[in-house]
Amino acid sequence: MQTRYLGILLIACLTLMTPSQLHANAHENPENVFTFGIVPQQSASRLAEDWGPVLRHISEKTGIQLIFRTAPSIPEFEKRFSKGDYDFIYMNPYHYVVSSQSPGYEAFAKVEGKKIKGVFVARKDSVITSLDQLAGSTLAFPSPAAFAASLLTRAELTNRGIDFKAKYVNSHDSVYRSVAKGLFPAGGGIVRTFNLFDPDLRDELVVLWMTPGYTPHAFAVHPDVPEDARNRISQAFLALADDEQGAALLRKLGMKKLEAAQDSDWNDVRELNLQLLLDQE
Repeated sequence: MQTRYLGILLIACLTLMTPSQLHANAHENPENVFTFGIVPQQSASRLAEDWGPVLRHISEKTGIQLIFRTAPSIPEFEKRFSKGDYDFIYMNPYHYVVSSQSPGYEAFAKVEGKKIKGVFVARKDSVITSLDQLAGSTLAFPSPAAFAASLLTRAELTNRGIDFKAKYVNSHDSVYRSVAKGLFPAGGGIVRTFNLFDPDLRDELVVLWMTPGYTPHAFAVHPDVPEDARNRISQAFLALADDEQGAALLRKLGMKKLEAAQDSDWNDVRELNLQLLLDQE
């Protein structure tokens, strides 16, 4: 058990290294070592615990080493993918729409048959039972450009004419934990991460409202990754659910099966005409 957690700690520490430091470690075999960046919706240690085994499994299947990477916060993650720091990446739908333009990430997979849905959560024992009661409140959100957890939930309040102040707390888990502790009357998240949250604390919360569904997070690849590597990695991810070990690894991520994806799958997100990150480029 101690060895397992030391391994998780080591992986989490590696996520805080700069891209130049990481590539320095990959020089021995650069054509066979690639980074895999994961949007930090949860803590680095939690992501390392859940995603590390998946990436090791893919590496064993393909002979290509995937190095787990994330960032200290979602805004920092956005800065890094905008510079093309990640070879392969798991990112929210809006991040994909932006990064498909520049630096040109290309989607290869998404969760089969699933839509991403944002939620507002509050404490079960709260007097708040509707969004209208949030008027004048300070609410918790992961980051400004978190798609369903922030953009869609904030838009709903604005469309209803509900005044509020946003406090960005860096991750989905931080939102849920802060609301459970009573620091905020409500906060924005998504169904998948809420279902994966600490069961004891989750039991203290209730979903106030849920957004419509949109195409979920993208598994994508940087355009500079060689075709052979991208094909082998993408096929290995798509085959994860074909054996019990891979299926078990996916279940820990709150996923059942991945399916092949193409860029046009995210046109529903493009039709929202969101401009937050696009205006910063």
